[in-house]
Amino acid sequence: MIDAVVVGSGHNALVSACYLARAGWSVEVLERDTVIGGAVSTVERFPGHRVDRGSSAHIMIRHTGIVEDLELADHGLRYLDCDPWAFAPTPAGSGRPGIVFHRDLDRTCRSVAESCGTADAHAYRRFVADWGPRTASVMRSFGGPPTGGRLVRSFWGLDTGAGAAALSREFLSSGDALLDNYFDDERLKAALAWFGAQSGPPMSEPGTAPMVGFAALMHTLPPGRAVGGSGALTAALASRLTADGGTVALGDAVVELRRSGNGWLSRTESGREVRSRVVVAGCHILTTLDLLDRGGHDRAQLDDWRRRIRVGPGIGMVVRLATDALPAYPSAPDDETVTSGLQLLVSDRAQLRLAHGSALAGELPPTPAVLAMSFSGIDPSLSPPGEHQVTLWSQWHPYQLSGDRRWADLAETEGDRVVAEIERLAPGFAGSVRHRLVQSPVDIESEMGLIGGNVMHVEMSLDQMFMWRPLPELSGHRVPDAAGLYLTGASTHPGGGVSGASGRSAASVALSDAKFGRLRRALRR
Repeated sequence: MIDAVVVGSGHNALVSACYLARAGWSVEVLERDTVIGGAVSTVERFPGHRVDRGSSAHIMIRHTGIVEDLELADHGLRYLDCDPWAFAPTPAGSGRPGIVFHRDLDRTCRSVAESCGTADAHAYRRFVADWGPRTASVMRSFGGPPTGGRLVRSFWGLDTGAGAAALSREFLSSGDALLDNYFDDERLKAALAWFGAQSGPPMSEPGTAPMVGFAALMHTLPPGRAVGGSGALTAALASRLTADGGTVALGDAVVELRRSGNGWLSRTESGREVRSRVVVAGCHILTTLDLLDRGGHDRAQLDDWRRRIRVGPGIGMVVRLATDALPAYPSAPDDETVTSGLQLLVSDRAQLRLAHGSALAGELPPTPAVLAMSFSGIDPSLSPPGEHQVTLWSQWHPYQLSGDRRWADLAETEGDRVVAEIERLAPGFAGSVRHRLVQSPVDIESEMGLIGGNVMHVEMSLDQMFMWRPLPELSGHRVPDAAGLYLTGASTHPGGGVSGASGRSAASVALSDAKFGRLRRALRR
């Protein structure tokens, strides 16, 4: 019997495995895919192009200390700063420059002033001053299980200004309300709303203000691009794990989790049985519940949890391109490169609201809301000489289409509409495309096990965050009546995105339980 089986090889699962192995535990990672890393992985999609399968820009993990704690640089991980970290272009012929978001606050404010006016530039400086410390507190709250005590300690000492009640109201307000409170120019509001919406919910929902507030943290440390692709992070984690004696088995899915004596039995698709004291499940929470169901866990309890966990209608789709040029935006400053970070191709929040409302009804958005990323401009290792790589992410697109329509029939034409959005703001770009891969929400689900095509696993709405994610009784990384089973991944606190925080928390809970168990046995003697 080994100490721990880790189900899945997403970055949170691998972080858990690394911390357990570093503590001296024997650990084996079991992954259904033949590619390690889940949504944090990179493969050759087009000849000579290393293309991400899921995440691309790494934001939160650079603020957690995990990269340094696990010494991942010694295992080949290197980040390039995305600076500028975002650019919001204006339509060709508008006569107004786009907004360039630099790490340097002064340069950003100058760009805001040139594009939107001095009042909004002053407001942006105030926004960063207010929300920088607040977002740092949010990041501290991500550092462990979401207990009330941890949340209080994370926010302790934060300047309450008009009082704690007023501050808490600002945290619970919508992202749109925050933006309307600070800014006048709709293009600036739309750019920041689109940045915040990358978490999943529309910025009209309560509790989304901190998602917009995360933009302030980008002036402390901007998004990072892992050299060689997003999968360089999980490759470094796997290297760290094997250096500490852990192992990884690919291409053999776990199909059942069953209590066995004082431990767990994990049965795989090939019929292999692995016995362990502990299991850390890093797959989708609904997948974990299915594994427990096959292992004889109380079905009534599982069905109750399934009914109460909300996956949502789906978040979006992606178009991956190999090109012979980077996007050239006429509204970009002549002396700046603006394709190093997130290209926010939305200038009016009405576009976002219509897209989200359409998705709820199972309809395609009237106009796709698009985020463009083209990291080959700062990392030439991604593409052959003279070529580039561009990823277009579009929200919101429903997993389940209304009527009898199927994604298999609509994906390519919807891909055309997504490409048309960047063509509108960077004329001539469409002619640079040499290869294209369109992935609908159904494709995202089938390739990476992301149920409903939701890259965040379950919706990131207020009622499914912190001590409510994915449910109150499952939020502490433990499962009732399943001692020794721990949960990690985007289904758990702090949710989706590349942070690794959930993996570290799950490992710390497992190690703490093991220590307590030894103490209890010692007291009995």
